Amino acid sequence: MTDALKRLSDEGVAIWLDDLSRKRITSGNLAELIDQQHVVGVTTNPSIFQKAISSGDGYEQQLSDLAARKVTVEEAIRMITTADVRDAADILRPVFDATEGQDGRVSIEVDPRLAHNTKATVAEAKQLAWLVDRPNTLIKIPATMGGLPAITEVIGRGISVNVTLIFSLERYRQVMDAYLAGLEKAKAAGLDLSKIHSVASFFVSRVDSEIDKRLDGIGTDEAKALKGKAALANARLAYEAFEEVFSGERWAALDKAHANKQRPLWASTGVKDPAYKDTLYVVDLVAPGTVNTMPEATLEATADHGEVTGDTIRGTYEQARAELDAVAKLGISYDDVVQLLEDEGVEKFEASWNDLLKSTEAELKRLAPAED
Repeated sequence: MTDALKRLSDEGVAIWLDDLSRKRITSGNLAELIDQQHVVGVTTNPSIFQKAISSGDGYEQQLSDLAARKVTVEEAIRMITTADVRDAADILRPVFDATEGQDGRVSIEVDPRLAHNTKATVAEAKQLAWLVDRPNTLIKIPATMGGLPAITEVIGRGISVNVTLIFSLERYRQVMDAYLAGLEKAKAAGLDLSKIHSVASFFVSRVDSEIDKRLDGIGTDEAKALKGKAALANARLAYEAFEEVFSGERWAALDKAHANKQRPLWASTGVKDPAYKDTLYVVDLVAPGTVNTMPEATLEATADHGEVTGDTIRGTYEQARAELDAVAKLGISYDDVVQLLEDEGVEKFEASWNDLLKSTEAELKRLAPAED
């Protein structure tokens, strides 16, 4: 085992685990990852909860109690998922305290079916923050056009947010703008800005998956030479935008009020193409003030053979622009790719949520007490 994870942390990358289950909590595995693998946060999403709850491990007693109370399936899911997030937040609380709220965070997502409904997303975010009732929670709101004003409103109320499903550079700038607008609202309301935190989850591997497929379709040597480059280029240019926005005049006024920068978070960092090194979206996206949320397999791969060589983002911007330009010159539309990925991302989370509804409903029926 290398000490790549420590070196990653030393470079200013916060290591978060992209997974949560009750078994991981009760077995002591999460505490072990925090203690031994430099994990300082946890992210969840509808797909992760669908997998965890469908496995059945550790959920039967709570499901049985919920069945006895005859709760709706939606209420059952929220009781189960918020219990897991609350317990994980308690395990991570020492990290939260040690980093003054920067890390030690656990994310939970609003119902993905609300992705395009601003008002309902705000209401759901408030409800989730109340249900979990832990200061080290982040409420995940998707970066859809309906999600952007919800981000501003929720931040303006003092609730910390993880903005998810960001694929495009333009949308990322809109996300940062929504965050700054929220901080300005919070400041006007007299809230303590130092208590409000946010990360912007910029998705990585899916960009390569879609663009590589189109490059393969073109099939020329020039096209094949660009495979595996677009996702890194996209993320690196996102970091350039982050540096620009959080050194500008608008930020300076908020900085004086002790606001926190919205850190870029590299999401979807598990490599989809076996031809690429399994640590690609970790070791090639190293820069201070970032978060990398990894599935466990990627975390283990990085710990075992990751080669962390320092900052691999700053100084790459011209090359990154050239690579995305080369992709565009082959007739691949960046705007088309990122919109497709956003639409698919929302659809995938909705599908996972619907699967979770069905499997939970079946369990509630199975465990329902016999009528007297």
